[in-house]
Amino acid sequence: MEEAISKNFIEQIIEEDLKEGKYEKIVTRFPPEPNGYLHIGHAKSILLNYGLAKEYGGDFHFRFDDTNPTKEKTEYVDSIKEDVEWLGADYDQTIYFASNYFDRMYECAEFLIKKGKAYVCDLTPEEIREYRGTLTEPGKNSPYRDRTPEENLALFRAMKNGEFEDGSKVLRAKIDMTSGNMNMRDPILYRIARMEHHNTGDDWCIYPMYDFAHPLEDAFEGVTHSICTLEFEDHRPLYDWVVRECEFAHPPKQIEFAKLYLTNVVTGKRYIKKLVDEGIVDGWDDPRLVTLSALRRRGYTPESIRRFMELVGVAKSHSSVDYAMLEYCIRDDLKLKKPRVSAVLDPIKLVITNYPEDQVEYMEVKNNQENEEMGTRKVPFCRELYIERDDFKIERPKKYFRLYPGNEVRLMNGYFVTCTDYVTDEDGNVTEVLCTYDPESRGGNSPDGRKVKGTIHWVAAPFAKKAEVRLYENIVDEEKGVYNEDGSVNLNPDSLIILKDCYVEPSLEEAAPGDSFQFVRQGYFCLDTKDTTKDHMVFNRIVSMKSSYQPK
Repeated sequence: MEEAISKNFIEQIIEEDLKEGKYEKIVTRFPPEPNGYLHIGHAKSILLNYGLAKEYGGDFHFRFDDTNPTKEKTEYVDSIKEDVEWLGADYDQTIYFASNYFDRMYECAEFLIKKGKAYVCDLTPEEIREYRGTLTEPGKNSPYRDRTPEENLALFRAMKNGEFEDGSKVLRAKIDMTSGNMNMRDPILYRIARMEHHNTGDDWCIYPMYDFAHPLEDAFEGVTHSICTLEFEDHRPLYDWVVRECEFAHPPKQIEFAKLYLTNVVTGKRYIKKLVDEGIVDGWDDPRLVTLSALRRRGYTPESIRRFMELVGVAKSHSSVDYAMLEYCIRDDLKLKKPRVSAVLDPIKLVITNYPEDQVEYMEVKNNQENEEMGTRKVPFCRELYIERDDFKIERPKKYFRLYPGNEVRLMNGYFVTCTDYVTDEDGNVTEVLCTYDPESRGGNSPDGRKVKGTIHWVAAPFAKKAEVRLYENIVDEEKGVYNEDGSVNLNPDSLIILKDCYVEPSLEEAAPGDSFQFVRQGYFCLDTKDTTKDHMVFNRIVSMKSSYQPK
């Protein structure tokens, strides 16, 4: 018997609509405004809309809602396009732009005017707010509300022809100034704004408002299910009013779902923009952010994001998701796919005093101990190695099994070594650890069967490649919460630690920007795509090695 798979509430709605014959083919869309970079929350919308179209054999539209030239840039268009493609949402090489529909939107506005459903209003923005009323008090009609359709049409055409100053007139829907829904109190449909548009240039000096343009775009494209987040629930009556009054034969259906809220992260565009503008972060793709470009630069994979969204699911009510779940998903994705290599982040030298000075051996090392199919590689071993400073102590702490005077440990994939002495500088800092090795223990096991409790990793000093390593933590001070009372971000002073003098094994010399690895005992790291050069490797820590988090 086949296991029943539970459908989310959107899938249930779509299946019922198909069953009742309301639509022949499902059409969904992802319609970002190009006024910033996408973040992890947008990934949920992209993957949900694309996934539904794919699941039901429908079409997925990728469309820019570019109706506000005051905030839009080509830079944002390009970054959003890259993000959508990176996530694997196939839009069939067709990108839609709301601005390409400006002529048709204008025709719809004239249609509403002729029906007596829209009018030109001369109230100032302040007066419009005053007339609008409050949540507990009804609004009152504009003194311009009863203009005739002919007068409104002439004024609207004059607005289009640039005969009035910016902000002097608007086109408003004629609905109900006493409505309990503030969005229905004669909302603005068009405003005058002499702004250069990234797509249409200076062809227009009037621009449609989002709540008017958005439902029209969906209707023009034959979108069947307009899936958006819960903050648009109160806008749905206006959405339905627009497509109904413009008399579309097959109006789209708006469905709202809960936004993705991650604990202790900054997702608000204006907050991220402030961090960027003030130079607190290294651009919109700073790996401490959760923009998709930042996650990509840090080393997250599309597969890990998709898995994360599967675990989060689709709900009708808001809830917060622990950031540790996202980290779990990237660990789980990388653990069997990436080679495990040696990197020493805080090096001290280990000298094997009884090892021949000019000898070099090449140890055969598995690329991934959990995935035999990844094969092996040769790693050089010699008299002088780099080890982690924390892997040696002059005075042995309790339950410490690594190197200290007199103790024997295993050099991973190498030999047993015993600490015989150490060298310090004038400040008492250890600069070298002196050891002897057991030639019979090659590969990390001794013929006599003796056991050692400690195993440490290493890099052969003459062959090691120098690298910069960046350790990233949450940009937010988690103990204080995300935002201060004044709206600023509670910054974590340790969100970025840069280690300049690290050493990695020579195999990484061939790595390309964007390649990722597991650094043995350290975590997962990615070769930075922005600051890495031929002579200077920069590694970003994607995520630490382990977490107590487990999916439910």
